[in-house]
Amino acid sequence: MIGKSLKGRSAAMDPGIWGKLPPELLEHILSFLPLKTLLNLRSTCKHFKSLVFSPSFISKYSSASLFSSFFLLSHPQCYSNFPLYDTIRGAWRKLALPLSFLPPSAAQFNLLSSCNGLFCFSLPNSSSFLVCNLLAKSSRLIQFPFFPFAFEMLTLVSTPHGYKIFLLCSKFSSNYAFVYDSKVHSWRQFDGFQPLLADNFHQEGASFNGSLYFATPEPFSVVCFDLENGKWENLDTEMPRELTFVRLVSNTDEGKLYMVGGIGRNGISRSMKLWEMGDGGNWVEVERLPELMCRKFMSVCYHNYEHVYCFWHQDMICVCCHTWPEILYCKVSRRTWHWIPKCPSIPDKWSCGFRWFSFVPDLYTLA
Repeated sequence: MIGKSLKGRSAAMDPGIWGKLPPELLEHILSFLPLKTLLNLRSTCKHFKSLVFSPSFISKYSSASLFSSFFLLSHPQCYSNFPLYDTIRGAWRKLALPLSFLPPSAAQFNLLSSCNGLFCFSLPNSSSFLVCNLLAKSSRLIQFPFFPFAFEMLTLVSTPHGYKIFLLCSKFSSNYAFVYDSKVHSWRQFDGFQPLLADNFHQEGASFNGSLYFATPEPFSVVCFDLENGKWENLDTEMPRELTFVRLVSNTDEGKLYMVGGIGRNGISRSMKLWEMGDGGNWVEVERLPELMCRKFMSVCYHNYEHVYCFWHQDMICVCCHTWPEILYCKVSRRTWHWIPKCPSIPDKWSCGFRWFSFVPDLYTLA
């Protein structure tokens, strides 16, 4: 009957009907649009432009949409093009960096950190950092605290009111910590931590309860840096025995801190385990890497553990090696281990410099 009643009518939408659509119903319909279509709607009229950034619509769109999330690979030889592994579709893509974000003087740039849809690049020739949201096309240029400025262990941290950038800097034979706060657009300088944490120069700090947590070189321990008051503290917790290397990673959504570590003797790992910090501050073993997978991982890093780094990505703890183009990850909810294979577009001659990042596109995180 419906088909007969529509037969012969124009396919055009009747403005007299659609113009009277209740606003809340229109918002609900628009929340199911693909992200690309939604972004194109912003230029059609002022109403749609303001609607896309309204708090009520953001809430509806975030819950209704299924964003893809990615592993992003950075390598010195893939300048401005970053291979992406779509973790939802299980497919590889390429991302061409929109160079319009970069100032004219940016002859070279290095991707250093990512968080909550934001990326942080260093622009050595401009003596600055660039924080940008590629999806929302927003960016901010942040000048170095001084020049020349040598830094390490840069970590981009999401906060309720924006973001912070943490880094360590050796200046005049002393070690200092610097924190940039996007809320006030300024740097603060604090005392560093001795001994230097630079042995893990590929590893970022793990954000947990308002602080950044780091593992020290042998004898292994955990220290934390309070991002608000700049105080360092040694974590009074017993470390597992026979550790050969330690990396920390956090799930900020659920407020959990994990530790990945090799177990062995004489600096050689025979197994790798995953621990979670318990309520009493002790480490509780969660999972052990299967033997065959452990053999492969230890062989590709040649027991050179300073090249090992970890990061969190949507229920996955990712364990990577600076010299290997694959990702080993643990699906925490299922307690299973998997490999993400090598990107088919990567030439075999690329043997070092691989750096993976978590990329969860977010339209509403502004730089």
